[in-house]
Amino acid sequence: MTGAPVHVLVVNAGSSSLKLRLLDAADEVVDAVALENWDGADTAELERFVRRLPSVDAVGHRIVHGGRRFSEPVRIDDEVREAIGGLADLAPLHQPRGVAGIDTVAQVLPGTPAVACFDTAFHTTIPDAAATYALPAEWNRRWGLRRYGFHGLSHAYVTRRAAELTRPPAREPRIVSCHLGAGASLAAVAGGRSVDTTMGFTPLAGLVMATRTGSVDPGLVLWLQQQAGMDADCLSHALERESGLAGLSGGTGDMREIMSGMDSGDEACRLAFDVYVHRLRREIAAMTGSLGGIDVLVFTGGVGEHNARVRAEAAGGLRYLGVTLDTKANEACTGEADISGAAAPVRTLVVPAREDLEITAHTRRTLAE
Repeated sequence: MTGAPVHVLVVNAGSSSLKLRLLDAADEVVDAVALENWDGADTAELERFVRRLPSVDAVGHRIVHGGRRFSEPVRIDDEVREAIGGLADLAPLHQPRGVAGIDTVAQVLPGTPAVACFDTAFHTTIPDAAATYALPAEWNRRWGLRRYGFHGLSHAYVTRRAAELTRPPAREPRIVSCHLGAGASLAAVAGGRSVDTTMGFTPLAGLVMATRTGSVDPGLVLWLQQQAGMDADCLSHALERESGLAGLSGGTGDMREIMSGMDSGDEACRLAFDVYVHRLRREIAAMTGSLGGIDVLVFTGGVGEHNARVRAEAAGGLRYLGVTLDTKANEACTGEADISGAAAPVRTLVVPAREDLEITAHTRRTLAE
């Protein structure tokens, strides 16, 4: 298209929600809506939102998995759309929702150029030592088995913003980014490049999440198949949708529900919280090993931005790394904030997730080429 699009509609389909934003030429949000518990089946609210918009020049879609093929944003055509849908088995909570967003908006806005922006793209810089699974090499080559990593659009934005806020004069900061929402992952970022992350071949690995297990012993999964008689479909459903905070607490997996249960003396909620924080602390420390240290710890995502207790509990076990918090700043935090303790050698920040800005920038650049 000629010139950069003025108004960009961002369609951000997550594992449990759909966020829609229209940004103008100055990247200001003109209109927005967030749909909770959106599974891609009922598109009526999405259609109503798009139809009411006065002007849309381009559409940017967040797509979680790019597989081996998509390592950068790409303009969507029929063939690209089919390829994206073909990756649904690698991200069953996300990819079908992303495709539903593509199809619905294309029906309402036929002829409007659209760009797919992939969460996996940011992590293509991870070195082979961190990305390679110790499986038979032929398997890795044949099926493209590697650590892909996810939440890349979020990690890219918040680490760039953190570097702007804290940049040491001598070098780029070593940053551990904590994207904590219904899905959760960490990224180790040096010089603006991802060098390690907690999610893997799929978004199921790593941290404990709302309904996902995070990493488990593969031998345990094999035992459940071979000895407990569970088939692959049953295991897939349980690991993706019935585990994590929800599985441990017996609830929905919403962190606010977990906190309320703890305050009421619910031991299952207490255990779920403790398991969540233990894994979070452990993986933050692991990311510092990939970086050779840490200069900045940044929290983002629904839990990372809004839950002072999670931030405090995570940081409380990381004093040996130089992480301490200002208790009052942490508890009073709203929006972007520095919550570092006085004289702490590691800066700790809260940076609101703005995947919409990252997607808009990618969309403008891709369509300008």
